[in-house]
Amino acid sequence: MNRRDAYEESLTVPATVPVQVAVGGLLAGVDGRPDLTGHLLRHGELPDQSAAQLLDVVERSGLAGRGGAGFPTGRKMRAVIAAAAGGGRSVRQAGPVVVANGCEGEPASSKDKTLLVLAPHLVLDGITLAARAVGAAQTYLCLHEDDHEAIRAVQYALGERRAAGIDSARVQVTLVPHRYVASEESALVRLLNGGPALPAFTPPRPFERGVGGRATLVNNVETLAHLALIARHGPDWFRSQGAPDAPGTTLVTVTGAVAAPGVYEIPLGITGRDLLDLAGGPTGPVQAVLAGGYFGAWLPAARAMAARITPAGLTQAGAALGAGIFIAFPAGSCGLAETARVARYLAGQSAGQCGPCINGLPSLAAGLEALALRGDRRAPEHLAKIAPYVTGRGACRLPDGATRLIGSALTVFAPDVRAHLAHGPCPGAGHAPLLPIPTTATSGKAR
Repeated sequence: MNRRDAYEESLTVPATVPVQVAVGGLLAGVDGRPDLTGHLLRHGELPDQSAAQLLDVVERSGLAGRGGAGFPTGRKMRAVIAAAAGGGRSVRQAGPVVVANGCEGEPASSKDKTLLVLAPHLVLDGITLAARAVGAAQTYLCLHEDDHEAIRAVQYALGERRAAGIDSARVQVTLVPHRYVASEESALVRLLNGGPALPAFTPPRPFERGVGGRATLVNNVETLAHLALIARHGPDWFRSQGAPDAPGTTLVTVTGAVAAPGVYEIPLGITGRDLLDLAGGPTGPVQAVLAGGYFGAWLPAARAMAARITPAGLTQAGAALGAGIFIAFPAGSCGLAETARVARYLAGQSAGQCGPCINGLPSLAAGLEALALRGDRRAPEHLAKIAPYVTGRGACRLPDGATRLIGSALTVFAPDVRAHLAHGPCPGAGHAPLLPIPTTATSGKAR
């Protein structure tokens, strides 16, 4: 068995696998051989474009970040260039830094791992292009330290590129603790600067002063993979998929009460009903959909089915696109009990450096557990009292995400709230857990 065959045999496709891709998209044509030869046969070599040309095609494409924030990629690049130009002499000479974020903090997401395992060279192409666009000489690819399949895929791909003499913009792979807040962009910068992987109080933001005090571009790996295709095919090709206000395709993870859970590449702008149909359709009555992951929100089934899958469409519906997570929640299960489990997990993921996380999140989790598991009539008042002291505070958005998720659960599952208060926990509260929680999750500070 040669080295490539041994490598490919060591890979296992994630439990959620891509089964629907757009023609010419991120995962189209991937046949289980993610090597350099196959990559070049599918996509060809990178075009020889200047920084100005790259910035132009990115801006005209309308590409926005695929890591959760959805910020326009071209505008982010120009902000880094401007910050680098406005820095001191040593900062200008050192140039900007590019950080590719391949860490999936959301336990329900598999899209970035799937992309890194099946198309690592597309991500590395994107890193090369991003470095060229902003004038960076140093680049980092951050991966969770226990994501062994992605690490193997990336390291093997880098070895292939070195052997072939392909520029990978001096990519340095950096391993990150697998904690919810460790992959926040300021936490990555702090780690790369030799500190703990904890969110930092801002400003300055990483684009102003990041790794080594230099202007730093932080992009999700899916964003960079799209960049690699836009550079090859042009902005009009990218805009041929998706919606006018949200062009292109995106990777989403669909799980829960669907016949074919998986990672799907979809054109932005389809409806929630279209999305569940792509995933084989519901396996039974769906009472709600969790959209956007644990930083998103619950939506009633009817509203989720009608919602457009775009950042604006999901915001209008009351949720968020986030990292592209959609969990169809079956009738008969208890949304309060499931949300309580997630709230307790999020409380354990605190960076331990701000009062709203240290004190507020455990208190919110305890209140929701009291309501979901004991029908405690004091719980609603407790939750209403604590939430204002948690929202909008702290160094990162963990408190905001937790309170948004809990608030949406209390609204969407309001009939269950009344039933729990009147009669005690429902039978669904004893069902096997549906929402994923890492089995290795522990409390305490990130390293």
